[in-house]
Amino acid sequence: MNHIETEEQFNDIIQSDKPVIVKVFADWCPDCKRMDMFIGDIMDEFNQYEWYEVNSDEVQGIAQKYEVMGIPSILIFKNGEKIAHQHSSDTKTPESVSEFLNQQLT
Repeated sequence: MNHIETEEQFNDIIQSDKPVIVKVFADWCPDCKRMDMFIGDIMDEFNQYEWYEVNSDEVQGIAQKYEVMGIPSILIFKNGEKIAHQHSSDTKTPESVSEFLNQQLT
């Protein structure tokens, strides 16, 4: 998973004409660490897509701009627009994340 370090980098990445998956997380977040234990398998399942992660504490303003009220969250962007958002309460299991991506991307 590629790490986004600046807002400019984030803005460039989401301009893709193919769906881009972005995980929003923070280092202090226990649910984020739990997701890290299973996200690799999901990335393998959806390996035709580009995967990125952004630390909401390091890159200020992205979480607020895209209405990320809880972390971890999974956002899907295409052509600069957020086309889907899985909120933190729904990202607790690999099954829920995989189901979300299947619904949004297939």
